[in-house]
Amino acid sequence: MNETQILILQSFFSPEEENRLRDALPGFSVRFCGPADWADALPEASFVIGNPPVPLLRSAKKLRLLQLISSGANQYAAPGALPEGAQLACATGSYGPGIAEYLLACTMSLFLRLPAYGANQRAHAWHDEGPVRAMKGASILVVGLGDIGGQYARRCHALGAHVTGVCRTKREAPPFVEELHTFDELDALLPRADAVALCVPETKQTIGLMDRRRLALMRPDSVLLNVGRGTAVVTADLVQALRDGTIGGAALDVTDPEPLPPDHPLWDEPRCILTPHISGGSHFIGTRERIFSICLENARRFAAGKAAVNLVDRTTGYRVSQP
Repeated sequence: MNETQILILQSFFSPEEENRLRDALPGFSVRFCGPADWADALPEASFVIGNPPVPLLRSAKKLRLLQLISSGANQYAAPGALPEGAQLACATGSYGPGIAEYLLACTMSLFLRLPAYGANQRAHAWHDEGPVRAMKGASILVVGLGDIGGQYARRCHALGAHVTGVCRTKREAPPFVEELHTFDELDALLPRADAVALCVPETKQTIGLMDRRRLALMRPDSVLLNVGRGTAVVTADLVQALRDGTIGGAALDVTDPEPLPPDHPLWDEPRCILTPHISGGSHFIGTRERIFSICLENARRFAAGKAAVNLVDRTTGYRVSQP
């Protein structure tokens, strides 16, 4: 038996999936353990699958590869989070389809004023809320055109929307995006958008991206959606923008702070859709299957001494290799 230890954090994978992971690592010492045993197991682990608490990773001096089951990797990419020389891989590519459908549902709900009609129903009020907007011909601004943003852009394009993308670097626009710009052009794009969808990770560039000044650049009938990280929006500024009618509505699956405190004013904003970070996770069956496929592929690659897929650049927090 190879003394190199593989640690797989228990509870996410089914027994059948655990067996497949074990079979992908022949000759290695494979250990499945729950949270109570993480502190004891991490110091001897060379390859870890799961999302252990960052403070515990300081003891993982033998770690060569950490495979996350999440798309977001910012806390693990932070300086000092992992031992020197350890590689980091994420599950980006797993969540896009599910989160894109969540985004699309929220976009159409806000366009059709369904939150207002829901409030009317609870109040037993038969009241016409006025004109609504269709997806066909709508201007959709997708900020962050990775897996999630790209999947959402595809769906909006298929419904006849004009899709504009914003990404970190200049590149050729994919066929489902009419225009592709970089972050330094964001201010000029916001006034044109009917919907602004934030699909960005937490980086220095994205923290506080939508503040009071940028929210004021949006139109009073436009809507803001955020499924990336709550820190991309200055929450107090968003509350004020909704109250003042600076923007027409918002849909948030991520917030800052998170979880949102019970007494936070966003809960009572009638034009705001709030969900508790559920657009990702494993709520969609297909999402879990894709996460497992990435973990299994990197288990096989680790056993064969090959480079991992879905590696994350620890200086930027962005994925640098594709699955």
